[in-house]
Amino acid sequence: MTSTSTEDSAGPLDDVVVLDLSRVLAGPYATMLLADMGATVIKVESPSGDETRTWRPPETDGESTYFQAINRNKRSIALDLKDEADRAVVDRLLARADVLVENFRPGGLARFGLDYDSLAAEHPHLIYASLSGFGHEGAGAALPGYDVLVQGASGLMHVTGEPDGAATKAGVAVCDVVAGLHLYGAILAALHERGRSGRGQHVQANLLSSMLSGLVNQTSAAANTGVSPQRMGNEHPSLFPYGPFPTADGQIVIACGNDRQFVRLCRAVGADEAAEDERWTSMSGRNAHRDALRDVLCDRLRRADSAQWLDRLQEAGIPCAPVNDVVESLDYAESLGLQARAPITREDGTTSTSAAHPVSWSRSTISHRSAPPRCDEHRDEILRWAEAPAAE
Repeated sequence: MTSTSTEDSAGPLDDVVVLDLSRVLAGPYATMLLADMGATVIKVESPSGDETRTWRPPETDGESTYFQAINRNKRSIALDLKDEADRAVVDRLLARADVLVENFRPGGLARFGLDYDSLAAEHPHLIYASLSGFGHEGAGAALPGYDVLVQGASGLMHVTGEPDGAATKAGVAVCDVVAGLHLYGAILAALHERGRSGRGQHVQANLLSSMLSGLVNQTSAAANTGVSPQRMGNEHPSLFPYGPFPTADGQIVIACGNDRQFVRLCRAVGADEAAEDERWTSMSGRNAHRDALRDVLCDRLRRADSAQWLDRLQEAGIPCAPVNDVVESLDYAESLGLQARAPITREDGTTSTSAAHPVSWSRSTISHRSAPPRCDEHRDEILRWAEAPAAE
């Protein structure tokens, strides 16, 4: 099933076959990135399909936009692992696969003989990638791995929201996304290592550990001081000014990471005296006296609208950006010359659009070659491929 077209064959992973037994978000996100790079990804779904097919609204042409976000460039086959014939199909696919990705509850695939220990001897080349919510061993193995649970347990909700408000979840399933990226990186590293050793291995990622890593400076602060960071709304604990500020008609984001940028900001907004005020000449001083500085900046920024300030600040070399909604952000990215949308038209004329692959390559080709599949859409093609002799 590997593509033979000039465009697709240039993908850096065009000789890699991924058997994707994952569902929902983190695993499918990782496998979609591999598919974008040319890997042949076979999405094995239950007869009822991936849960995210039913997560709607929103939808387009009767298809869940959630599912469409993370399943392009894949082929789908529906298999019941409890059925002997379907289980035999999995064995035939495993004989051709380089990577297996799964996010069943830890130990859940052992009853089908599809756990790593059961497969390692027969498929020593196989990279077996597992994803869980709270770890594959110990007490965490028994816990379900929904993103919102990990947002709460990881401390992400605790540091998100207004200081006097409730803990707040992020506006996207960021724990799933971060875990998917960690798993994706581990798969690439395991493929690289297999090129030296000729052997596969078991790589495991979990949402909680991934999010603790993804909290970066917040986790470091807690681990090194024993004191938990607190909610600061849109404030940064170590930088000021760094966040959204009001204008005459909305908000813009300003980010001053050093003293030189702060001086330029003061001059650009007509507050030259602030640059000389001893309270604010250093980052530590700006942090300590941020409330008074905020009053000065807000007073100046409210005198013109957002578009005027963005033009003026960008011309002065001050890092700034608009506060967009998501539709506006897609348009904004494209106005900067980036590819933001990846529309793919199916044979029936319907179109699926997702965020474009975010990385460009100087030689290799990244492709948005096929729309997210309908459940079991490629059964016949996959079965023929599984029965054909493998190329030497």
